[in-house]
Formats: sequence, C-alpha cells, structure tokens
Amino acid sequence: MNCLLCHSPYNPIANWRQLLFLEDFDVLCPRCRGAFQLIDGRLCEMCGRSLEESAPSICADCLDWEEDERWRGVLAKNRSVYVYNEWMKEVIALWKFRGDYVVAEAFRQPLTAVFRRDFGSGWQLVPIPLSAERLHERGFNQAEALARLLPLPSVPWLARKHSEKQSKKSRRERLETDNPFFLSGHPPINGKRIVLIDDIYTTGVTVRHAARVLLEAGAAEVGSLTLVRA
Repeated sequence: MNCLLCHSPYNPIANWRQLLFLEDFDVLCPRCRGAFQLIDGRLCEMCGRSLEESAPSICADCLDWEEDERWRGVLAKNRSVYVYNEWMKEVIALWKFRGDYVVAEAFRQPLTAVFRRDFGSGWQLVPIPLSAERLHERGFNQAEALARLLPLPSVPWLARKHSEKQSKKSRRERLETDNPFFLSGHPPINGKRIVLIDDIYTTGVTVRHAARVLLEAGAAEVGSLTLVRA
C-alpha cells in the first residue's frame, strides 16, 4: 500500500491489536508517522501542554486566563494530541489550506485514544464551526472532519460570524477580538458536558469564546480537544 502523505509504497506489519481487534493498518509509512511528535509526559492540568517535571501543575498562560475574572472557569480543560513541530506545520498546510480532506484519516487512532483517555462517552461533541464564507473558500471544515473520526456523533450547536483569519492576528489582537460564535437555533444544551473539537490550540481564545456561548446557554461544563497544541 502507499503512504497517505508521502505516497511511497510500504508494507505495513500487523501488530497484536490488528490481529485481535481487527484494527485497520496504519495509513502512514513508519517514516511519516515517526515525524509527528506526540504530547506526553507531565501535562498542564488546564491546556494540556507538556511541562517540565519541576514546573507548577498549571502553566503561566493558563494562570493568566484564570486570574482574569472574565475568563475564570470558562474552559474546564484542553487536551491535544501533537506538538506543532515543522512536520506538523507542513501536514496542516497540506490538509487545511490545500484542501486534501483525506489526510484527516491519518489522525483517527491517536485522536480517538486521547478522547477516550481524557473525555469519553459522557461528553457531547461540538466541532468549532467556520463562517459560511470561510467554508465556501476552504471547501470543508477541518474541525468537523476531526469530529467524524471519533466514536460519538457530533452536533452543530454553534455558528460563526465571518471575520479575519485568526492566523493573521497577533496574540493581543486575538485576545481583543469580539466573540464570533453564537448558537445555531435552539439546541438542547442545558446540563450537558461538551467537548469542543478543533485543529489547533494556540492562545486558547477560540475555544474559550465558543465555551462561553455554550455555558451561557446552560452547559454544565465545556472542554476542548484539539489535534495540535502550538
């Protein structure tokens, strides 16, 4: 078979999980798979970034969020799968900006593993939406593509106003951005535990804006699961 990313032919070797649980073979060759850097070890309790063993249990960025009474407690936790290294930047560009939708399949197993470890069946999946204009431009919503990889159905409870791309803004500009999210119709949110699905956690502004809308609509708790922690 051919690697989904580099398209080189390779012969996948079956492991015991594939034999016992009939799991699919990896869609990536060992070289491409090995270029991703998993987030592991000791994590910040809130944003899920890797920490040194001697560091406090909550990173400086998250302490800043929690010290601001406007944002205290808005996001229960974030967990991410991969570090935003140079290889991941290339893959994200291929997938997100060049429209290669099928690349998402490479993330099914690791994303599902983190979801099951840190969230589970008691949470409702809500992908971060794109504006109608951005969806037309890109052709698909990367957050929805990730949500479809997970073992629970997702629901479109949020909508988004069109605005300048977040990637073009500085950290300060992101923090000062008006909340672009609003409820899509009248979803049954009251009392639900919700996990937002997105591709990249950078400053945390996007998921906190979305979480605020859901909490104000009656959600009991909102967390987030992202593919990458920048």
